[in-house]
Amino acid sequence: MTIAAEFVGHFVPTLQGNLTTEDYVVVETGMFGPPEAPIKLFLGDFSLRINGKKAALPGQPYGMVLKSLKDPDWEPPAVAESSSKSKTNISTQGGGGQDKDPPAPVHIPIEVQRAMQQRIQKASLPEGDRTVPIAGLIFFQYSGRTQGIRSLELIYNGSGGNVTLELRP
Repeated sequence: MTIAAEFVGHFVPTLQGNLTTEDYVVVETGMFGPPEAPIKLFLGDFSLRINGKKAALPGQPYGMVLKSLKDPDWEPPAVAESSSKSKTNISTQGGGGQDKDPPAPVHIPIEVQRAMQQRIQKASLPEGDRTVPIAGLIFFQYSGRTQGIRSLELIYNGSGGNVTLELRP
């Protein structure tokens, strides 16, 4: 069995374009061997050691990533200026003419969320009984800056064997 991997940082590459996440880093992984050779894949078989730390980060299911997922191509709708605002900066309630209400939070429409979920699900490394070759993304919870990463090791301990791959940050 041969394992290949590439560290892609906080980017989530999909066929429809990149998504991003601030709370997870992503490793794109492929497993190769004799054609149609069976393998059992579990995210728990993979871990990522960052900067030589003793404790390695366990692989996480794609569902955990969804809350922090962003589509750089999606833009929130423009907020219309209220016509009832005074054109002067004089306020009778103090505060120097500042709005008293904070801006409303922007919610991504459910259709956009569902589309991102489907994209990330298709791109993720599938679990269970599979045949090689097989490839997909593995997610590791890490909200630090990728510029501070000096060394990376992808550790695999599963039915295909045991191996540690050094990756380029």
